[in-house]
Amino acid sequence: MPSHETFGRGYDDGLVSAIAICEMLDHAPGKSMADLKDALPKTWSSPTMSPHCADEAKYGVVDAVVKHFETLQQNGGKVAGQNIRDLVTVNGVRVTVEDGSWGLVRASSNKPELVVVVESPVSEQRMRDMFEAMDPVLRTHPEVGAYNQGAIPLLV
Repeated sequence: MPSHETFGRGYDDGLVSAIAICEMLDHAPGKSMADLKDALPKTWSSPTMSPHCADEAKYGVVDAVVKHFETLQQNGGKVAGQNIRDLVTVNGVRVTVEDGSWGLVRASSNKPELVVVVESPVSEQRMRDMFEAMDPVLRTHPEVGAYNQGAIPLLV
């Protein structure tokens, strides 16, 4: 399937995923699923981290975080030592820097929490650098509480 075509129905679907894997194997004769997996680029990704934030406050905090990164980009500021390559501000903010590392902050849709995720195609350290750039922005808001247990690997 050409990479520009949309695949699936816009939601998670195990059968659609299974069909996609079968098609990938069909287009790669002699390759196993392990071979296809091994050919994927390596990335370092955090678990989903969820600092507590009351339902009545979380959307305001996210709006302020979005504004922070928009202003930073407009002023040529850096995140984790690099220029901002892209900001996606649909349902929160996803900040992508020059090396492809990114950080995401959004409000949870069903819990009194924020959702924070960071990832890097470069290294585990760059992933940690993104967390160290995103977290201080959240800490400027006293409404943001402690992280859940999933954040422990990044906090130690």
